[in-house]
Amino acid sequence: MSTVVSVPFGIREKGAPFARSSFGRKWRKAREKIGMPEGFRFYDLRHTGNTLAADTGAKTKDLMVRAGQSFERAQLIYQHSHKKHQRNLADGIDAEVRKQRREAAAKARNTQTGWGGARAPERGSSALPTEDSDVREA
Repeated sequence: MSTVVSVPFGIREKGAPFARSSFGRKWRKAREKIGMPEGFRFYDLRHTGNTLAADTGAKTKDLMVRAGQSFERAQLIYQHSHKKHQRNLADGIDAEVRKQRREAAAKARNTQTGWGGARAPERGSSALPTEDSDVREA
């Protein structure tokens, strides 16, 4: 089992949070040092992190807890719909429909042959159901 450690950004060396007035200066200095574009805001990191988390397929409630949000509407900002996601969703629905149709067809075949969902005897076997046999629906 892995442990997730969350380290809050914006904490000074002695453990106190940055003052709002000094945070902007610290952010700009850090941004310039690593070569991020001038217009890149700290909020953009939060947005990117939440968007990537949402792209994993996590449930909205889990994402809300992770981001410290109380309202679903706030989390929906980060849940984008992409063609890739829509394709995966459509493929998943298609696979489930095909599986259910196969199961229904197999059950119908078993019902029509008088086996009612029980395993049919091997080909060439003379084992036929009798009134005393225990044949049940699947």
